[in-house]
Parts: sequence; structure tokens; C-alpha cells
Amino acid sequence: MTMTAAAPVTAAPAPEQPRVPAIVRRRLATLDNWLDPYSWLVTGVVVAIAAMLRFQHLGSPKGYVFDEVYYPTDAWDMLQHGVEWDEKIDGAAYVVHPPLGKWLIAFGEHFFGNTEVGWRVPTAIAGTLMVLILIRVAYRLFHSIVLAGTAGMLMTLDGFQLVLSRTSLLDIFLGLFVLAAFAAMLIDRDSYRRRLLRTLERGTEPGLLVPWWLFAAGAMFGLACGVKWSALFFAPFFAGLVIAWRVQARRSAGLPGERITGDLGWGAVSMVLAGVFYLATWTGWFVTNTGWMRHDLRDHGQSEPPILGALLNLMHYHQNAYAFHSGLTTPHSRQSWPWQWLLLGRPVSFYWNTGGNCGAPSCAREILLLGTPLLWWSFLPALAALVWFGLARRDWRAWAILVPVAAGLLPWFYYAIRDGRTMFSFYALPALPFLILAVVYVLGAIMAPPHQQLGAVFVGAYVTVIALCFAYFYPIFVGDLIPYESWLSKMWLGGRWI
Repeated sequence: MTMTAAAPVTAAPAPEQPRVPAIVRRRLATLDNWLDPYSWLVTGVVVAIAAMLRFQHLGSPKGYVFDEVYYPTDAWDMLQHGVEWDEKIDGAAYVVHPPLGKWLIAFGEHFFGNTEVGWRVPTAIAGTLMVLILIRVAYRLFHSIVLAGTAGMLMTLDGFQLVLSRTSLLDIFLGLFVLAAFAAMLIDRDSYRRRLLRTLERGTEPGLLVPWWLFAAGAMFGLACGVKWSALFFAPFFAGLVIAWRVQARRSAGLPGERITGDLGWGAVSMVLAGVFYLATWTGWFVTNTGWMRHDLRDHGQSEPPILGALLNLMHYHQNAYAFHSGLTTPHSRQSWPWQWLLLGRPVSFYWNTGGNCGAPSCAREILLLGTPLLWWSFLPALAALVWFGLARRDWRAWAILVPVAAGLLPWFYYAIRDGRTMFSFYALPALPFLILAVVYVLGAIMAPPHQQLGAVFVGAYVTVIALCFAYFYPIFVGDLIPYESWLSKMWLGGRWI
């Protein structure tokens, strides 16, 4: 019997995958190893140092420091009444800042009591989280563990951020949410580019994909506005960045950059989310009947329909608060102008006391809102270099840093010139992370080949000098009792710091 071998079955050839040119892959490249354990080890070490500095002896000095006389007391009243309260009239208090920052302070007071530790723990947490987020933002920007750790250490060793992390004011929360919004935008940028690369590999048109990180950025921005309205300065700048990044990504993928209608729609949804989260910060005002102007329409004999009436009353409240801010031109001994901030031309004295025994004929104890001088005096040269790099290299990272710096500083120049509004140096806090990133960018350029080893030595020396400068000024960052002569020796700019 003869058997005939069956013809071998040949599998059908797989459809050829569209080939993506290497140059397109490079242009759409993103950070893929964000879970790198070494990067998280460095993150953990730096954050631990930051936390130790921010939480150590948090209850000192005793009593209210600077504007703590306002916000912790408001926070405690909110725990009791749901809104800010005026004990003198036993009724709602008129305040001109949204509630979220005070609710966060109230969180600490709820667990630790109406004490120094209670009202300062939330700001210490916020300051430490800022260091954490900055490290991860720097790692995503520069793809370098060394530069990411450097960014975190520079913020850890900055006296300006340290003082605001240890004092119960609102600005540290504002800085945290602005930085968190930027971090979410950065992750959204990477996600968008990875999505474009996948569609090119499949040879299909980009489909609809919900940009969850863009929505997260909107939520964080809404919370930032729920702390202080000055967060609104960042809105057009951040929106411009998101649009520019999407147009740039599409052009890198060989797609028409101007066809981003769907992306603009998602951006609008993100801004709606920002509004929803902002209104949510006013929940205490909405659910009680005792808040300032809560029933303004009814109190003036007008119809007050449900929901709409509350929103109209809140709008009237905002109009009153805006009028207050616009007319705030009363001179203050510690006020300063925006052009003085990066030069440390007029720091704010938060606390001053000459009592106690320090082993010298006269003693001094001060908390001075002063940036670590050698770090802050690096900002202007770094910004100038960053502009050059942005133009010469056409590096998106340079503009990603410069745009938030402009958002955090330039509007204050406008208001200072237009109406001479009363301002203080702590208004610069939301710009601080991006100023530090500007310095780190330049340090990274110095470390680039062919002088990588020499550059690494320079970076190490720079961080060491900053650390020594921080240690020298540390007593006036935390209010240590020191000899008066020692305190006076730290007043480098004389009367401008006294």
C-alpha cells in the first residue's frame, strides 16, 4: 500500500506592520522606565530628609506666627460651624480667600487639636509632597536620576519653602496644587505621544481616548483655585502648553498639527472639571445657611431659587472679594515688589523675639522668610541661560519650565505697575519649583558630554555650597535662639533684611 505524504500546511504570512521611521520614534520618545527602583530609592531618601527638616520641632515657636492669627483660627471655626466665623458678632465672618486651604489646616487641627502642631502639620505635609512631586517631574523631564535628586535636594535646602512648610499660611497649598497640575500635564503629554506612536505602528488613525491625566490636571487646578484665586494666572499659560505639546506631537508623527479639534474639546472638559472641583471646595458654605452672603438675594427681598440662587449669591460674594483684592494698596512695612523677589530684596519677618538665654549678653530669635541666598541668586542667570537653550536648541523642556515661571511672576508685575497693589514675597511660591528646574536644567547642560566628569564635579560642588549656605541661615529659618551678633552677621543686605 502506497502512502502519499500530505502537502505541508503553510501559515498565511502575517500582515506587514507599518514601519515607523527611527527619527519619528525618537521624536515621540517618552520616559518608559518611570518605575526604575533606583529613581524611587533616591526619591525616598531625599523626601525623608525634607520631611525631617519640615516636621522637626514643628510646635516651636509657640503661639501664632505672622498670618497664623487668621488661617488657623478660621480653620478651627470651620470645624465648629462649617464656615468661617466671627466670634465678636457670633455670626459669619467675611473672608476674601476660598476655603480649601483652611479646610486642610482644619484637617490637622481635627487630629492634633487647636495647637501649633495641629495647624502646622498640614503645611509640613504639603511642603514635603512638593519635594516628592518635583523629583518625579524632574526625572520625567530630564530622564536622569542624578538631576531628579538634585532638584529635590535644592528644594529641600531652600529656606523660603522650608519656612512656608512650617508656618500655617495658604501659599504652600497653592504651590502644591499648581505643581501637581503641571505634573499631571506632563504625564498627559507622554501618554498622548505614546498613543500616537501606537497608532502609527498599527497604521490607523488616532481614535478617541479619554485623557485621564488631563482631567487630573484640571482637578488639581480647580483645587489650586480653591486655595487662592491667584492660581488663575496659570490658566492661559498651562492651556497654551497643552495645546503646543499636542500640536508638536502630531507634527512629529507626521499628522496635521492644526487638526486638534477633539483635543480642544477634551481641554474644555478639563476646565469644566476645574470649575466643579473649585465649587466643591465651597461645600461647607453651600450646605449651611450661616455663611457670609449665603442668602444675599433673600436678604435683599429678591427671589432665591434653589441651586441657582446659591450660585448667584456665591457670585456676589466673589465680586465683593475681588473688589477687596483690587483695592488692597495699604502700605506694609514688609511688602515688596515683584522685581525684588528673586533678588531677595525684602524678605518677610514672620517672628521676632529677644527673650531667653543663649549664653550671650543679648539674644535674638527670628523666623525670616528668606530663600537660601546662593540658590535664589542663581535663578536669574539660570533663566537667561534657559531662554538661550530654548531658542538655540529648540528644546521643549526649556519652554516647559519658562512658561510656568512667567505665569507665577509676570502677572504680579502687571498689578504692581498698574495699581501699586500691596504684595509680599511669598506670592512667588508657586513659581519656585520651576525656578529650581531652571537651575537643574543648566546643571544638566554643564554635565553633558564631552565634559561630563568635570560637569559632575561642578554640580556636586554647587549642591554642597547650597547646603552650607542653608546650614548657615538655618537658625533664622526655624527661629532658633542665637546670640544677637550671630543673627546680625546673617543680615547680608543690612536694612533690606531687617
